[in-house]
Amino acid sequence: MSKIIVKTEFVTNTLTMTEQNNQNDAQLKLRRVAIDTYHENVAYLNRRCRLYQAEGFQALSKVTVVANGLRIFAVLNIVDDDNLVRPDELGLAEQAFTQLDMEEGGHICIAHAEPPKSMEAVRRKIEGERLDLDDFRGITRDIVANRYSKMEMSAFLVGSTHTGLDREEIYHLTRAMTETGEILKWSHGQVVDKHCIGGIPGNRTSMLIVPIVAAHGLLIPKTSSRAITSPSGTADTMSVLAEVDLSPERMHDVINKTHACLVWGGKARLAPADDILISVERPLGIDSEGQMVASILSKKMAAGASHLLIDIPLGPSAKVRHMQQALHLRKLFEYIGDRLGLHLEVIITDGRQPVGRGIGPVLEARDVMQVLENLPEAPDDLRQKTLQLAGRILEFDPDVRGGQGYALARDILESGRALQKMNDIITEQGSRGFDFSTSPLSIEMEATSAGVVTTINNYQLARIARLAGAPIAKRAGVDLLKKIGDPVKAGEALYRIHAEFPADFNFAKNLAREDNGYTIGREEDVTRAHMEF
Repeated sequence: MSKIIVKTEFVTNTLTMTEQNNQNDAQLKLRRVAIDTYHENVAYLNRRCRLYQAEGFQALSKVTVVANGLRIFAVLNIVDDDNLVRPDELGLAEQAFTQLDMEEGGHICIAHAEPPKSMEAVRRKIEGERLDLDDFRGITRDIVANRYSKMEMSAFLVGSTHTGLDREEIYHLTRAMTETGEILKWSHGQVVDKHCIGGIPGNRTSMLIVPIVAAHGLLIPKTSSRAITSPSGTADTMSVLAEVDLSPERMHDVINKTHACLVWGGKARLAPADDILISVERPLGIDSEGQMVASILSKKMAAGASHLLIDIPLGPSAKVRHMQQALHLRKLFEYIGDRLGLHLEVIITDGRQPVGRGIGPVLEARDVMQVLENLPEAPDDLRQKTLQLAGRILEFDPDVRGGQGYALARDILESGRALQKMNDIITEQGSRGFDFSTSPLSIEMEATSAGVVTTINNYQLARIARLAGAPIAKRAGVDLLKKIGDPVKAGEALYRIHAEFPADFNFAKNLAREDNGYTIGREEDVTRAHMEF
């Protein structure tokens, strides 16, 4: 099960001999500034530094930092506190500091950075022009090389969202993002994967599908992003149980031993341009169709997938709310997948309400382990959806007949083989123990009238869970006590909010009191599901 890593781009750039010889004596001492700037290189220069006025540096301008024959790009911040950075020093935040691989006090040089040439393509996109593969390659390579500030990346994202990406542009963006990192190639014949487009809280089927499929013998290297706008992503929830920040080498070892992994794709350096763009999308709340498709497929291609199942939940408060939109998205995935040479199938599933009971990392991890342990209190909707999706993936195996996948997946789960496989994966990745205790700060939200739960607003429940602190606060979130179709009495609890900090607790509680996200009505008013299996 050998693996080949193809390295295509690095954040640092080796200087040419001419550049090294042309360096002037404008040197400063390197200082480490213990600030996490999250996917952005930031440099700090004292206002009284002799270079500040002489070179005309300004706050938020882009600079090149040169040391050890390497060059990185950074956004400049000007400081007035000598305790942070002295006049003879240049401070680098954590991300930038680690890229130079040198000790504090070493001599470095700074200079003005030339604007990235690919910004011209961004401006053309903002004006509504179509971009080609070379345009997207230039943009994504400059992003990974830290030549873009977050403002410039925001311009690219907003421009792409406002004017839209046609399917050829999405294909080009997918290829360009795939090429910015390492591409894994496996000697195993089939490499399967699954991805949900999101929008449904608690939908942790991947953490169940992976051990089921791996226990059957298929290779499934599952890399996931952290949450963008949701209360938890697969990587956030898996991090409750095991380490997810694995290098490609560690990921390789885990897969060799277990046929599977559940890791964060960012540490594995797969399509790193995607992770950087996600760090900008998150605060902007942007998750456009074109960016989403390119993000998903670039990660899967980089991980070496040959067969992929896409889950599109459909519901009145899901990302996809109308069947016409779901069918359009399916065709788009199928078109891009075909262009990439990827065997891809798309399933439209029930997205009317959260899947499982827990919303938030610890609560979702609890649900997953209950299903794997075949406990009677395990959420049945999470179990059933998992078996349906896992069954379809098992049918990628030519030795499994069509229609037999569900029964095979059920047997693997009920026999305990899936639980054993999950325990093996957790052990190999690095177990963090199984502690599902919640925060003492909690409150139950009650029904104001009697009847039947007719709708649950996914978006509102996700907002409440995020305000409670999820996914950063792992024990925060929402625990559902009632689902669609359940009868309720006036004053009966619908769900329980958990928070780790008083401020988060009050924010979530107040939002839930304004709108608890539930509609109580008559049984005949219950919304109907749209599902394909």
